[in-house]
Amino acid sequence: MKLATQDRVFFGDTYEQKLTKIKAVGFDGLEIDGRLLMDRFAEIRKAVQATGVEISSVCGGYRGWIGDFDAEQRALAIRDIGEILKYTAEIGAAGVIAPAAFGIFSRKLPPFSPPRNSDEDREILMDSLRQLNELAKSAGSMLLVEPLNRYEDHMINCLDDAARLIRKGGFNAVKVMPDFFHMQIEEPDISLSLKGAADLITHVHLADSNRLPPGQGHCDFRKAFLTLKEIGFTGYMAVECELLPGNEEAAYIEMADYLRTCML
Repeated sequence: MKLATQDRVFFGDTYEQKLTKIKAVGFDGLEIDGRLLMDRFAEIRKAVQATGVEISSVCGGYRGWIGDFDAEQRALAIRDIGEILKYTAEIGAAGVIAPAAFGIFSRKLPPFSPPRNSDEDREILMDSLRQLNELAKSAGSMLLVEPLNRYEDHMINCLDDAARLIRKGGFNAVKVMPDFFHMQIEEPDISLSLKGAADLITHVHLADSNRLPPGQGHCDFRKAFLTLKEIGFTGYMAVECELLPGNEEAAYIEMADYLRTCML
Protein backbone atom coordinates (compact mmCIF):
# COMPACT_ATOMS: atom_id res chain seq x y z
CA MET A 1 0.00 0.00 0.00
CA LYS A 2 1.14 3.54 -0.77
CA LEU A 3 0.38 6.97 0.73
CA ALA A 4 -0.85 10.00 -1.20
CA THR A 5 -2.12 13.41 -0.22
CA GLN A 6 -4.15 16.24 -1.63
CA ASP A 7 -2.37 19.56 -2.23
CA ARG A 8 -1.27 21.97 0.51
CA VAL A 9 -0.02 25.56 0.27
CA PHE A 10 3.35 24.68 1.79
CA PHE A 11 4.05 22.17 -1.00
CA GLY A 12 5.04 25.03 -3.32
CA ASP A 13 3.78 26.64 -6.54
CA THR A 14 5.11 24.51 -9.39
CA TYR A 15 4.29 20.83 -9.64
CA GLU A 16 7.94 19.85 -9.46
CA GLN A 17 8.11 21.75 -6.15
CA LYS A 18 4.91 20.13 -4.92
CA LEU A 19 5.94 16.57 -5.79
CA THR A 20 9.42 17.08 -4.35
CA LYS A 21 7.94 18.33 -1.08
CA ILE A 22 5.42 15.49 -0.95
CA LYS A 23 8.27 13.00 -1.17
CA ALA A 24 10.26 14.88 1.50
CA VAL A 25 7.45 14.72 4.07
CA GLY A 26 6.92 10.99 3.57
CA PHE A 27 4.26 10.53 0.89
CA ASP A 28 4.37 8.68 -2.43
CA GLY A 29 1.76 10.40 -4.58
CA LEU A 30 -0.54 13.37 -5.14
CA GLU A 31 -4.32 13.31 -5.46
CA ILE A 32 -5.12 16.17 -7.80
CA ASP A 33 -8.07 18.32 -8.89
CA GLY A 34 -9.35 17.31 -12.32
CA ARG A 35 -9.46 20.81 -13.78
CA LEU A 36 -5.87 21.47 -12.69
CA LEU A 37 -4.79 18.15 -14.18
CA MET A 38 -6.18 19.17 -17.56
CA ASP A 39 -5.03 22.80 -17.46
CA ARG A 40 -1.45 22.03 -16.37
CA PHE A 41 -1.07 18.53 -17.78
CA ALA A 42 2.28 19.03 -19.58
CA GLU A 43 3.85 20.53 -16.44
CA ILE A 44 2.44 17.77 -14.24
CA ARG A 45 3.67 14.97 -16.51
CA LYS A 46 7.14 16.50 -16.61
CA ALA A 47 7.17 16.83 -12.80
CA VAL A 48 6.16 13.19 -12.36
CA GLN A 49 9.00 12.11 -14.61
CA ALA A 50 11.51 14.36 -12.82
CA THR A 51 10.58 13.37 -9.24
CA GLY A 52 9.25 9.82 -9.53
CA VAL A 53 6.22 10.89 -7.44
CA GLU A 54 2.99 9.69 -8.99
CA ILE A 55 -0.45 11.21 -9.47
CA SER A 56 -2.51 8.75 -7.47
CA SER A 57 -6.03 9.84 -8.29
CA VAL A 58 -8.32 12.69 -9.25
CA CYS A 59 -10.79 14.36 -6.88
CA GLY A 60 -13.09 17.17 -8.00
CA GLY A 61 -12.66 19.61 -10.87
CA TYR A 62 -16.01 18.91 -12.57
CA ARG A 63 -19.42 20.57 -12.50
CA GLY A 64 -22.59 19.06 -11.08
CA TRP A 65 -23.04 15.58 -9.59
CA ILE A 66 -23.73 12.17 -11.08
CA GLY A 67 -26.92 11.96 -8.99
CA ASP A 68 -27.88 15.63 -9.38
CA PHE A 69 -31.56 16.60 -9.13
CA ASP A 70 -30.99 18.98 -12.06
CA ALA A 71 -30.73 17.10 -15.38
CA GLU A 72 -28.46 19.73 -16.94
CA GLN A 73 -26.07 19.63 -13.98
CA ARG A 74 -25.99 15.83 -14.10
CA ALA A 75 -25.20 15.96 -17.83
CA LEU A 76 -22.37 18.42 -17.11
CA ALA A 77 -20.94 16.09 -14.47
CA ILE A 78 -20.94 13.14 -16.86
CA ARG A 79 -19.38 15.20 -19.65
CA ASP A 80 -16.71 16.79 -17.44
CA ILE A 81 -15.77 13.52 -15.75
CA GLY A 82 -15.58 11.82 -19.13
CA GLU A 83 -13.06 14.42 -20.28
CA ILE A 84 -11.01 14.21 -17.07
CA LEU A 85 -10.88 10.41 -17.37
CA LYS A 86 -8.80 10.73 -20.55
CA TYR A 87 -6.09 12.66 -18.71
CA THR A 88 -6.35 10.37 -15.70
CA ALA A 89 -5.54 7.36 -17.81
CA GLU A 90 -2.64 9.08 -19.55
CA ILE A 91 -0.98 10.10 -16.26
CA GLY A 92 -1.50 6.63 -14.74
CA ALA A 93 -3.82 7.62 -11.88
CA ALA A 94 -6.31 5.13 -10.43
CA GLY A 95 -9.37 7.04 -11.58
CA VAL A 96 -11.76 9.92 -10.95
CA ILE A 97 -13.54 10.04 -7.58
CA ALA A 98 -17.27 10.83 -7.58
CA PRO A 99 -19.90 10.70 -4.85
CA ALA A 100 -23.53 10.52 -5.91
CA ALA A 101 -23.76 14.16 -4.79
CA PHE A 102 -22.43 16.41 -2.06
CA GLY A 103 -24.59 18.70 0.03
CA ILE A 104 -27.70 18.77 -2.14
CA PHE A 105 -29.89 16.84 0.31
CA SER A 106 -29.87 14.91 3.59
CA ARG A 107 -32.75 12.85 4.97
CA LYS A 108 -31.44 13.74 8.44
CA LEU A 109 -31.99 17.50 7.98
CA PRO A 110 -35.09 19.56 7.11
CA PRO A 111 -37.15 19.22 4.97
CA PHE A 112 -36.37 15.46 5.35
CA SER A 113 -38.20 14.39 2.15
CA PRO A 114 -36.13 14.59 -1.06
CA PRO A 115 -37.62 15.70 -4.39
CA ARG A 116 -37.10 12.17 -5.78
CA ASN A 117 -37.98 8.82 -4.23
CA SER A 118 -35.43 6.03 -3.72
CA ASP A 119 -36.41 4.18 -6.90
CA GLU A 120 -35.92 7.33 -8.96
CA ASP A 121 -32.55 7.94 -7.28
CA ARG A 122 -31.40 4.44 -8.22
CA GLU A 123 -32.62 4.85 -11.80
CA ILE A 124 -30.73 8.14 -12.20
CA LEU A 125 -27.55 6.73 -10.63
CA MET A 126 -27.66 3.59 -12.76
CA ASP A 127 -27.98 5.72 -15.89
CA SER A 128 -25.04 7.93 -14.88
CA LEU A 129 -22.88 4.94 -13.96
CA ARG A 130 -23.77 3.21 -17.23
CA GLN A 131 -22.59 6.22 -19.23
CA LEU A 132 -19.47 6.74 -17.15
CA ASN A 133 -18.57 3.06 -17.26
CA GLU A 134 -18.40 3.31 -21.04
CA LEU A 135 -16.43 6.56 -20.92
CA ALA A 136 -13.99 5.08 -18.39
CA LYS A 137 -13.51 1.93 -20.49
CA SER A 138 -12.90 4.03 -23.58
CA ALA A 139 -10.32 6.12 -21.72
CA GLY A 140 -8.65 3.13 -20.06
CA SER A 141 -9.42 4.46 -16.59
CA MET A 142 -11.97 4.02 -13.79
CA LEU A 143 -14.72 5.88 -11.98
CA LEU A 144 -14.33 5.62 -8.19
CA VAL A 145 -17.69 5.96 -6.41
CA GLU A 146 -17.33 7.48 -2.94
CA PRO A 147 -20.05 6.82 -0.32
CA LEU A 148 -20.61 9.90 1.85
CA ASN A 149 -22.16 10.12 5.29
CA ARG A 150 -25.91 10.65 5.78
CA TYR A 151 -25.51 14.38 6.47
CA GLU A 152 -23.73 15.06 3.17
CA ASP A 153 -25.67 12.76 0.80
CA HIS A 154 -28.83 10.66 0.94
CA MET A 155 -28.20 8.28 -1.97
CA ILE A 156 -24.96 6.35 -1.37
CA ASN A 157 -23.83 6.22 2.28
CA CYS A 158 -22.26 2.76 2.75
CA LEU A 159 -19.80 0.69 0.73
CA ASP A 160 -22.55 -1.86 0.14
CA ASP A 161 -24.83 0.84 -1.35
CA ALA A 162 -22.22 1.53 -4.02
CA ALA A 163 -21.26 -2.12 -4.50
CA ARG A 164 -24.89 -3.17 -5.11
CA LEU A 165 -25.31 -0.61 -7.89
CA ILE A 166 -22.02 -1.57 -9.54
CA ARG A 167 -22.73 -5.29 -9.39
CA LYS A 168 -26.30 -4.89 -10.60
CA GLY A 169 -25.08 -2.94 -13.62
CA GLY A 170 -22.10 -5.20 -14.28
CA PHE A 171 -19.91 -2.10 -14.53
CA ASN A 172 -16.30 -3.27 -14.84
CA ALA A 173 -14.80 0.25 -15.00
CA VAL A 174 -16.61 1.53 -11.89
CA LYS A 175 -15.17 0.82 -8.44
CA VAL A 176 -15.89 1.71 -4.79
CA MET A 177 -13.73 4.21 -2.91
CA PRO A 178 -13.90 3.92 0.90
CA ASP A 179 -13.31 7.05 3.00
CA PHE A 180 -12.50 6.36 6.66
CA PHE A 181 -14.19 9.54 7.90
CA HIS A 182 -17.51 8.58 6.31
CA MET A 183 -17.12 4.92 7.29
CA GLN A 184 -16.75 5.92 10.96
CA ILE A 185 -20.28 7.34 10.74
CA GLU A 186 -21.98 4.82 8.49
CA GLU A 187 -20.35 1.39 8.73
CA PRO A 188 -21.21 -0.73 11.82
CA ASP A 189 -18.04 -2.78 11.22
CA ILE A 190 -15.44 -1.17 8.97
CA SER A 191 -13.41 -4.36 8.48
CA LEU A 192 -16.51 -6.35 7.55
CA SER A 193 -17.59 -3.66 5.08
CA LEU A 194 -14.13 -3.58 3.46
CA LYS A 195 -14.24 -7.35 3.05
CA GLY A 196 -17.71 -7.16 1.52
CA ALA A 197 -16.51 -4.78 -1.19
CA ALA A 198 -13.03 -6.29 -1.52
CA ASP A 199 -13.18 -6.95 -5.26
CA LEU A 200 -14.18 -3.33 -5.97
CA ILE A 201 -11.69 -1.36 -3.84
CA THR A 202 -8.80 0.23 -5.77
CA HIS A 203 -8.29 3.51 -3.87
CA VAL A 204 -8.93 4.80 -0.32
CA HIS A 205 -9.34 8.15 1.44
CA LEU A 206 -7.78 8.69 4.86
CA ALA A 207 -9.04 10.95 7.66
CA ASP A 208 -9.82 10.25 11.26
CA SER A 209 -13.29 10.19 12.86
CA ASN A 210 -13.18 13.98 13.40
CA ARG A 211 -11.86 14.75 9.87
CA LEU A 212 -8.46 15.55 11.40
CA PRO A 213 -5.24 13.70 10.46
CA PRO A 214 -5.17 9.96 11.19
CA GLY A 215 -4.13 9.43 14.79
CA GLN A 216 -6.09 12.40 16.14
CA GLY A 217 -9.46 10.65 16.44
CA HIS A 218 -10.71 7.20 17.38
CA CYS A 219 -10.41 5.25 14.12
CA ASP A 220 -8.46 2.00 14.47
CA PHE A 221 -6.18 2.35 11.45
CA ARG A 222 -4.01 -0.63 12.38
CA LYS A 223 -6.98 -2.98 12.23
CA ALA A 224 -8.30 -1.36 9.05
CA PHE A 225 -4.95 -1.55 7.27
CA LEU A 226 -4.61 -5.19 8.27
CA THR A 227 -7.99 -5.83 6.68
CA LEU A 228 -6.90 -4.03 3.51
CA LYS A 229 -3.82 -6.26 3.36
CA GLU A 230 -5.97 -9.35 3.90
CA ILE A 231 -8.19 -8.48 0.93
CA GLY A 232 -5.14 -7.89 -1.28
CA PHE A 233 -5.34 -4.11 -1.56
CA THR A 234 -2.06 -2.62 -2.84
CA GLY A 235 -3.19 0.78 -4.11
CA TYR A 236 -2.94 4.35 -2.87
CA MET A 237 -4.47 5.68 0.32
CA ALA A 238 -4.87 9.45 -0.04
CA VAL A 239 -5.07 11.80 2.95
CA GLU A 240 -8.12 14.08 2.81
CA CYS A 241 -8.23 15.80 6.20
CA GLU A 242 -8.29 19.13 7.98
CA LEU A 243 -5.27 20.41 9.89
CA LEU A 244 -5.15 22.22 13.19
CA PRO A 245 -3.44 25.66 13.07
CA GLY A 246 0.32 25.43 13.35
CA ASN A 247 3.26 23.95 11.49
CA GLU A 248 1.69 22.08 8.58
CA GLU A 249 4.94 20.53 7.41
CA ALA A 250 5.68 19.09 10.86
CA ALA A 251 2.09 17.81 11.05
CA TYR A 252 2.52 16.05 7.70
CA ILE A 253 5.76 14.37 8.72
CA GLU A 254 4.14 13.19 11.95
CA MET A 255 1.10 11.94 10.04
CA ALA A 256 3.20 10.00 7.52
CA ASP A 257 5.21 8.38 10.34
CA TYR A 258 2.02 7.41 12.17
CA LEU A 259 0.40 5.91 9.05
CA ARG A 260 3.50 3.90 8.14
CA THR A 261 3.63 2.53 11.68
CA CYS A 262 -0.01 1.44 11.31
CA MET A 263 0.86 -0.23 7.98
CA LEU A 264 3.52 -2.52 9.51
